[in-house]
Amino acid sequence: MAGVVRRKPPGPHSQVWAKLRTLWQEKHLILFKPEYTLLVVSLLWLLEIGINVWVIQKVAYTEIDWRAYMDEVEGVINGTYDYTELKGDTGPLVYPAGFVYIFTALYYITSHGVNIRLAQYLFAVFYLITLLLVFRIYHRTKKVPPYVFFFVCCASYRIHSIFVLRLFNDPVAMLLLFGAINLFMDGHWTLGCGLYRQVSHRFLAVSVKMNVLLFAPGLLFLLLSEFGLIKTIPKLTLCAAIQLLLGLPFLMENPVGYMNRAFDLGRQFMFKWTVNWRFLPEWLFLSRYFHLLLLSAHLLTLLLFALRRWKRPGQSVFDLLKEPSKRKYPAQKNTVDHILYFLGVCYLDGKLTQFISDLNDESQMVLILFASNFIGMCFSRSLHYQFYVWYFHTLPYLLWSGGVKKLAHLLRVLILGLIELSWNTYPSTHYSSAALHVCHFIMLLSLWLAPAPDPTPTPNTTTPTSTPTPTTAHDDGGAPAKDKRQ
Repeated sequence: MAGVVRRKPPGPHSQVWAKLRTLWQEKHLILFKPEYTLLVVSLLWLLEIGINVWVIQKVAYTEIDWRAYMDEVEGVINGTYDYTELKGDTGPLVYPAGFVYIFTALYYITSHGVNIRLAQYLFAVFYLITLLLVFRIYHRTKKVPPYVFFFVCCASYRIHSIFVLRLFNDPVAMLLLFGAINLFMDGHWTLGCGLYRQVSHRFLAVSVKMNVLLFAPGLLFLLLSEFGLIKTIPKLTLCAAIQLLLGLPFLMENPVGYMNRAFDLGRQFMFKWTVNWRFLPEWLFLSRYFHLLLLSAHLLTLLLFALRRWKRPGQSVFDLLKEPSKRKYPAQKNTVDHILYFLGVCYLDGKLTQFISDLNDESQMVLILFASNFIGMCFSRSLHYQFYVWYFHTLPYLLWSGGVKKLAHLLRVLILGLIELSWNTYPSTHYSSAALHVCHFIMLLSLWLAPAPDPTPTPNTTTPTSTPTPTTAHDDGGAPAKDKRQ
């Protein structure tokens, strides 16, 4: 029509200015709204580059295990494949074959392990990559307010020490583990080769250090939920095959020696290094009966969580063994398409029914993996200082996933601070160990009280000719809520 002026669609510059204007208006909420996670963690990650450089340059390096690692891989380089003959100045080689391959590469890069400063910068890179993977998990799940991420990186002296001042092998295993979790979240395990790549990646982490087996119960539960028993068995077989392939040179030389050393789950820990059981008498700490009690409590807690907190209400545990298509409540795939489908308004048997299913399958998946590992930490026979990295980056997620509403932000931050203080107390004391267990207990109780996953809805069996009636949604307390169709 004549005289009508058409407005041009806003250009990219206008959109940028609009976002900046919104950001300025909500500047007081940036540290509290999970929507700003990406902005906050990006700034913190850049800050971490400078912090790591400063720590490497200004804080003295402490030799603990690096020289022993280099001695152990040097023995392999010199042609010794019998694990019983491989040792360093702190003891025999007790890590799987993946450790040997990775630290052999580091051996050559650092001029036979002599260039410590270069090794520190390499571990700083490992640290920064680990942060990227961890921050990506938090950005995807949007569970934790951004201000907490300051405590996840910049504020922890112990974590920086483990990475760049001690050069332990634990960070390498955790880097691979967080990489695998990111792949799980991307849904690649629903594809053939993508699944194999993820599982092999995850078990490459196991081949570096056995601690990531604490995630295994949660991973097994997720595999059964996603594929059922029959399709899970080949994937577990593949995991074993990868371990066999990595350890083949050592298995051919001395299979019994390799298995006893690399996968020794009954290895005795020294009381003087324990962080979590200092308040016990040493004879009890070393007692096999005490170890069996902890193992029993560990397995029982895992079983209870699997049956009561991880499994959907109304779903039989035997349903997990069936193929997803044959279950009473079909499993939902962790893909965008399925989540959008369940978010849709469905016309079921003549009734317009809107429901929200498990809106954040990614969050539940991460929670199961992190909780599985955390339960193992709670009932560990002993925790040494470098073991802090096993669960440090998962603590905020677990705290903000709990079901205790009175666990306010300040109390959650206080728990993070007490855990950090316990791990920074050297040597550990009765009080630091007791404080660590109290914090673990509060977190475990909070996870137990968290709401269970929403049950998968099933179609109504009424005939299509029935008269449509308005449906009423209910909130968690059972009270009528507003019709969500509005």
